[in-house]
Amino acid sequence: MLETAAERELVPSVLAYTARDKGRDLLRRAFTRRRARLVIVKSLDAAKAALTASLIDAVVVDVSSPTDDTWGMVALARQLPSIPFFALAAPRPADAGVIGRCASLDFADLLAEGVDDAALRELVVRQAFSARFARALRGAHLTLGLDAPLQEQAWEFIVSAGGRPVRTDAVAVALGVTREHLSRSFSAEGAPNLKRVIDLVRLVAAAELAKNPGYDLADVATVLEFASPSHLASTAQRVAGIRAASLTRLRTQDLLVRFRQAGEKRLLLGWAPLQRL
Repeated sequence: MLETAAERELVPSVLAYTARDKGRDLLRRAFTRRRARLVIVKSLDAAKAALTASLIDAVVVDVSSPTDDTWGMVALARQLPSIPFFALAAPRPADAGVIGRCASLDFADLLAEGVDDAALRELVVRQAFSARFARALRGAHLTLGLDAPLQEQAWEFIVSAGGRPVRTDAVAVALGVTREHLSRSFSAEGAPNLKRVIDLVRLVAAAELAKNPGYDLADVATVLEFASPSHLASTAQRVAGIRAASLTRLRTQDLLVRFRQAGEKRLLLGWAPLQRL
């Protein structure tokens, strides 16, 4: 059964670093298989591999009895500021140093073991990358002329994926309409077509991730499931008329403007042969 947009927002991909049985048990109870995509690793190298293999919405670092790998995980937060990091620790004086270090690196929150257990999932989900991404793009569809109710619902579904691939038929099924009806809605009165809108949202996510020092464009292409870096580059050119390297400096508003300009250019080019006749 296809998830709704709201359900997808509540099912984050969470990477957890912990070597403790108690830590693993706590995280598995909080992020059950039906409610999260949980990846548990025991080493820094495994964490780095997971972070460059697919889009991770949040990282939980067990900082109890820290090792060199724990400190390495803590340092990763500065390399990947777009992804919220959470410190998991039992409140005890021995861990004060590492907890303080997490605070200095702008960790999203401290998850106090034995205190926040029941609310742990909610604390993480609320600040997960995909959830924050969807909130940041709330209302942006209006600047693209997508103000019909069906267009708005489709936009909410698309942005809830956090830049991951979204099929047009999946959007239609989620909204309870045919793909043909949905496509007509996005081609009415000069509105951008649905495929271009999906690609725009993916490009906005790529721009956000590309600004992270820990990601290069090849990493961004991989985690957002583009076929290759060249696929990301061709999408950037086709959708916004930009080079992929520009994603590291362009803001969301810049991309929305470039998207509209590229659409206007496509429209003019499409009409040009008729104007010459």
